[in-house]
Amino acid sequence: MSNKLSIIKNGLINENPTFVLLLGMCPTIGTTTSALNGMSMGLATMFVLICSNAVISALDRFIPDKVHIPGYVIIIAAFVTILQLCMEAYTPDLYATLGLFIPLIVVNCIVLGRAEAFAAKHGIMDSACDGIGIGLGFTVALTLMGAVRELLGTGKIFSLTIFPEDFGMLSFILAPGGFIVLGFLIAIVHHIQNSKKQ
Repeated sequence: MSNKLSIIKNGLINENPTFVLLLGMCPTIGTTTSALNGMSMGLATMFVLICSNAVISALDRFIPDKVHIPGYVIIIAAFVTILQLCMEAYTPDLYATLGLFIPLIVVNCIVLGRAEAFAAKHGIMDSACDGIGIGLGFTVALTLMGAVRELLGTGKIFSLTIFPEDFGMLSFILAPGGFIVLGFLIAIVHHIQNSKKQ
């Protein structure tokens, strides 16, 4: 049990895909205009990570080495399609907001990278835990980025007004503001990690 927790903690903190590994920058900048959008994109990616990691771990010995990457992509694409259809049916507004970024999970380097680096070499439960950890790390990072951008840009967090929108800075809702917030958050995370090592 402690091994499973350490795998989850590793993905959440030590190998956080956004703040440490710097993977998946396209959805990180594109979907974090609000905390809700960031959290939703993170949870969608986590669903695909958990399911694809478990299935790839179970089927890896049956997939020939010459076609293992296309095989992984097909498995990932199957779960993304399930997710896309469910979101389109039950949360159409959210699906319309996230738009193109949902199908792009198929080629997200976080998902394919974890399939190659972890799921193909470990058991089903460990691979699922890795999906949980990396997915949680990605979700926390996107939610935090979305919250900061939404607060500075509109004066709200999760659509709750903190200060009047007139005082918000539009640039934080746009892509340049995303890069600025990301840079500061990466610097803060690295500072915290380095201070713990000393």
